[in-house]
Amino acid sequence: SVFSYRSGGPAIYTQRFLGEVASLLSAGKVTTDVEILDGLAMVMVVTGCVVFCIIMSGVKVVYGRYAIGASPLWGLPVNAKVAWVFQEIPCVIVGGSNMLSGKPECTDSTVNQILLSLFMMHYVNRSVIYPLRMRGGKPTPFLVMMMAWGFCMLNGYMQTRMLTHVHAYEESWFLNPRFGGGIALFMTGMWMNMMSDEILRNLRKPGETGYKIPKGGMFRYVSGANFLGEIIEWSGFALATASFEASAFAIFTFCNLAPRAYHHHLWYQNEFKDKYPRRKALIPFVF
Repeated sequence: SVFSYRSGGPAIYTQRFLGEVASLLSAGKVTTDVEILDGLAMVMVVTGCVVFCIIMSGVKVVYGRYAIGASPLWGLPVNAKVAWVFQEIPCVIVGGSNMLSGKPECTDSTVNQILLSLFMMHYVNRSVIYPLRMRGGKPTPFLVMMMAWGFCMLNGYMQTRMLTHVHAYEESWFLNPRFGGGIALFMTGMWMNMMSDEILRNLRKPGETGYKIPKGGMFRYVSGANFLGEIIEWSGFALATASFEASAFAIFTFCNLAPRAYHHHLWYQNEFKDKYPRRKALIPFVF
């Protein structure tokens, strides 16, 4: 099976995996949702590991403060609010489409409905509410916006397709501690993420410019409190669904956000020197 885990180094496995997926797709043999979603999830995991290595090597993601003076090859700058709506809205649109075309055994399941609601709630906030409440915000390079759009298109399809066409949860899943624990983690992470966004949004008063040190909430302990909240959020979603697709998303989220939190931490230390409080980058008291 293409999706069985074989022995050997990750580079060798990835090369074989992508080659086999390409050959099967060209031959028209990968036809089921399960095979396609598992394949996409594996690609997401591998991509996340590559992204982690690249960012931790010192390459900064070209957005926000790091987009200042960026190469014109990244494309024209796009208004921050417009970029957020455009790059995040695919999850809502694709999710809605999958819900409308879903299989009754999936869409009628109360567990599926709850999990879908959590996913859609996050992205309605990210694509509509969050941009509307933004204050200022530096423009996003066009290419960065398009990469985020592509990821949301892929992930929105993968997560909602799994919940509307593939996996119909029995009502007994309510009693599984993974479901309850995962929901609790998700809500904790979402609350942490939104609270951190609120703190960052109110750092500067109207008319003020420049950077300030975020304080309060989880910023007492880490520089990347908003990143930590999102990592916890999707880790909880992966636990609640117990699916490879959601786990792949949680892994990618960590691989993408953990290095960014680390770079933010270093930037704050360099910018504010001795004025910056003693705190960790992402994990309280640890990292």
